[in-house]
Amino acid sequence: MKFIENFHENDNIRDVYFVKQKTSAVTRAGKPYDNVILQDKTGTIEGKIWDPNSAGIEEFEAMDYVEISGSVKEFNSALQISIARVRKAREGEYEESDYLPVSKNSLDEMYDELLKYIEDLENEYLKKLCRSFFVEDEEFVARFKKSSAAKSIHHGFIGGLLEHTLGVTRLCLQYARLYPILKKDLLITVAMLHDIGKTKEISLFPLNDYTDDGQLLGHIVIGTEMVSEKIREIPDFPEKLASEVKHCILAHHGEYEYGSPKKPAIIEALALNFADNTDAKLEAITEQLSSSTGSGWLGFNRLIDSNLRKTSDL
Repeated sequence: MKFIENFHENDNIRDVYFVKQKTSAVTRAGKPYDNVILQDKTGTIEGKIWDPNSAGIEEFEAMDYVEISGSVKEFNSALQISIARVRKAREGEYEESDYLPVSKNSLDEMYDELLKYIEDLENEYLKKLCRSFFVEDEEFVARFKKSSAAKSIHHGFIGGLLEHTLGVTRLCLQYARLYPILKKDLLITVAMLHDIGKTKEISLFPLNDYTDDGQLLGHIVIGTEMVSEKIREIPDFPEKLASEVKHCILAHHGEYEYGSPKKPAIIEALALNFADNTDAKLEAITEQLSSSTGSGWLGFNRLIDSNLRKTSDL
């Protein structure tokens, strides 16, 4: 099959893709059309069905695998596909593993690196807390490795949560080396735990959408509850340390308007917020730059809250 990352303008495409989203709309002239997001393991592309009532357009819905025929066009510095024909694919015409986006890095190697940081912890209570999730809880480990970090904004792929967690942990290690006032074991622990609630906030692929608890509670509250449950199982876990761990998770978005129930009140919480923000935003920009065909302005990025442009070649 021809993967989405290899599409170029004016390519004629006839192959099977996964329908991540499907919506119906109307043009300014009042004509109906369908907008779809097609996905394979290398990424997504927007598709337009300008005449959804034509004979070549069969019935299909989001979450279906479909064979499409169409041509690739460029619009606003991004590729999209104009779909002329579409039908639901039959069993045996596709391999599901070709359609689920996955981290370009080895999941096993990333996880082994994370485990190494746990073993380097000196505080026995924090080490026990991390091990209770990442070593002893097999159900959590399996879900954590498969989870994304978001629906689409950043790290929205299988292994995305692991990749983001590792990125934040690496940054926090550097912070601890540069600023000795930081309590390293606390900072590394909360870096690894800060987004564990996303294992319950967002469903696994292929759906990769918010669960009921994700909508009602959000990953910050869910993660804090998960940590509280594990702490209660560790004998004599220091009360103040437990509060500091939970505070860092509650405050890791930094500001109330960004969904943080608390603003950072200890230096480790502030450092975690900076690391989380850095990794998320740089990945979001990286993904936008990688998917763009243009050399100039790329359009508005919601996470960055700015119109972005590629850096000029020197």
